[in-house]
Amino acid sequence: MFPLLVGAAAVVYAGYASMSPTSQLYGRTFVRGERGARQIALTFDDGPNDPHTLELLEVLARHEVKATFFMIGRFVRERPRIARAVSDAGHVIGNHTDTHPNLIGCSSAQVKVQLEECERALTDAVGEHSRLFRPPYGGRLPHVLAVARDRGLETIMWSVSSRDWSLLTTDGIEQQVASRICGGDVVLMHDGGHRQMGTFRGHTVEAADRLIQRFKREGFSFVTVEELLHHVRK
Repeated sequence: MFPLLVGAAAVVYAGYASMSPTSQLYGRTFVRGERGARQIALTFDDGPNDPHTLELLEVLARHEVKATFFMIGRFVRERPRIARAVSDAGHVIGNHTDTHPNLIGCSSAQVKVQLEECERALTDAVGEHSRLFRPPYGGRLPHVLAVARDRGLETIMWSVSSRDWSLLTTDGIEQQVASRICGGDVVLMHDGGHRQMGTFRGHTVEAADRLIQRFKREGFSFVTVEELLHHVRK
C-alpha cells in the first residue's frame, strides 16, 4: 500500500510541477530577480487587445514605466498596429505562442510551430523583439523547454500572479498583487484574453495604475524582465 501512495504522490507532484510558476523540476526558468530588491517587473499576457492594450500604454507612459508584453501571434496578426504601438513606446515584447495552447499536451513539433508562428507574426509587425518566451498557463515539460532553448528563447515565469482572470474588481486585483510583493518580483497580469479579441481588462488597467503609484511611493522602481535578468546575471 505504501509504495502505491508514494507513486500517487509522485504523479501529483509531477503534474503540479509542470504548471507551478516557481518549480524548476523540468528545467531552468526565470521566476524573479533578487528577493528584496527594490524593483518590480510588470508583465502583461494575451495581447495585443483592442482597446485595453492602448489604454494600458497610456497609464505606463504617464508614469514613465516600461513593462514586458507576452503576445499571442494570432492577435498580433489581427492588430499589428497595436503591437507596433507597444514596441514604439519602448516596451519589451515576448513570445506567448501563436494560439495559446497548453504546451504540456503538444508534441515537440507542435511546440516548435507555435513558437515559430508567433515569432513570425511579431517580426512582421514590430521587427526586432526580445528572445523571451512565456508558456501559456505556465505549462511546460522538458520537451517544451528544450524546444524553446533550441530557438534561443529564455523561458520566463512569474513570482506574483494578479489572478485578474478571476478577480473581477480593481480593488481585488490590486490587493492580490500588493499583498505578495517582496521585491525583485515578476508580476503576471493580462492586457487581453486568449479566447478572443476585446476581452475586458479595464480592471487590470486601473489596478496597474494604482500599483505603480503605490509602489513608487514606497521607493520601488519598475523595470522590464530583461533588466531584471541583467541585474541577476551581472
